[in-house]
Amino acid sequence: MTHKDIAQLLTTAIEQQKFDTAIGQVHDLRPIDTADILALIPPKLSWQLLDRLPNRATVFSYLEAEDQVALAYQFPRANLARLVGDMPSDERTDLYKRLDQSQRDALLPALAQAEREDIRLLSAYAEGTAGALMTSDYATLKAQMTVAQALAALRLEAPDAETIYHAYVIDSERQLIGVISLRSLILASPEQIIGDIMLTSVVASNVNEDQEDVAKKVARYDLIALPIIDDSGALVGIVTHDDAMDVASDEATDDFHKSGGVSSLVGSFKDTSIRILYRKRVFWLVFLVFGNLISGVGIAHFEEVIAANLVLVFFLPLLVDSGGNAGSQSATLMVRALATGEVVMRDWFSLLGREALVALLLGITMAAAISVIGYVRGDAVVSLVLALSMVSVVMIGCVIGMSLPFVLNKLGFDPASASAPLITSVCDASGVAIYLFIASKFLPL
Repeated sequence: MTHKDIAQLLTTAIEQQKFDTAIGQVHDLRPIDTADILALIPPKLSWQLLDRLPNRATVFSYLEAEDQVALAYQFPRANLARLVGDMPSDERTDLYKRLDQSQRDALLPALAQAEREDIRLLSAYAEGTAGALMTSDYATLKAQMTVAQALAALRLEAPDAETIYHAYVIDSERQLIGVISLRSLILASPEQIIGDIMLTSVVASNVNEDQEDVAKKVARYDLIALPIIDDSGALVGIVTHDDAMDVASDEATDDFHKSGGVSSLVGSFKDTSIRILYRKRVFWLVFLVFGNLISGVGIAHFEEVIAANLVLVFFLPLLVDSGGNAGSQSATLMVRALATGEVVMRDWFSLLGREALVALLLGITMAAAISVIGYVRGDAVVSLVLALSMVSVVMIGCVIGMSLPFVLNKLGFDPASASAPLITSVCDASGVAIYLFIASKFLPL
């Protein structure tokens, strides 16, 4: 059966209060599949089934943010508090921040004191920082413990910890002094001391570090989790690999949107309203309308050349599009390289020379192809004009496409804002001017 078929069966079962039947329908499903099915059921019904599932917190975590909020408003306060208490600390805090103030005020008193304090602590960190991303559910050990004592402690902490594959060694003031893997504990002798076998060179991040930098660090060192410390060096949380990859995915999606001249979308594209889609796209389109007027100015300036050599009009779209395409390629490569940290501002000059050489080779290749058509449509002079214009347009386009992300980065803007539409508009305007200028020097008026 499809998810839609199961959702219809569950809807009927819930309406008839046959919850054992409904639970049986999803008993053998993976939590993410159960979440997809619940998303197809109205919240006023689906919460009743979710509240009775043994793995309700896991299923709830796979729901989209807007679906989580919609369900939270359906739960009675005590039931919602029980669900929130089962959730990992970072997901619990994310849900809390999405609720309105009245719902927050109703929820907090129903939670245990430790959970209330945890939410208050984690929600205090600024969005986009490691503190806002981290979880406080992690395993800690003391350096003076034996391996046998450490394993016994991990058995007690495991039910509440996000991961126990790595345990963090702290001192009496919660200063992070080492890390040890579960593998190392299993292979070590029971009487060995943790302080003797732990790794002391710990990769960590500060609570105020940008989430994107945290994700890069997790990927660079291939970590299961990254410890997060405060300004005093005390351990306050961890960022798990899956959360870091979610950040990386969100950043990549954001860059894709910007590269197309679209402001960042929040939530599912399928569910985004017409008003939001209009607002996210209209700025760049209107801005580029006025930018494209520059091309018109260039054409107007060389009206006499065009009137005397109408064959130029045939090749005009081809040339300007070639420059825009080459520029977009260069910009895409450079934006990605800047985003991943492969290149920095000081690399611009050395990369400029290489990009110019690549652009020259590309331009010559494309000029060889177009000059033949130019000779057929016109004559040898037209063929020469096209060849020179193609080489120039492609080189200028590549240089602009490579340089604009660096300029935006230097000015403090996101390099992804060097979007394909912006690059294309700039290259179109310069391409028109270059093509018609060269034509004016070789062709008669």
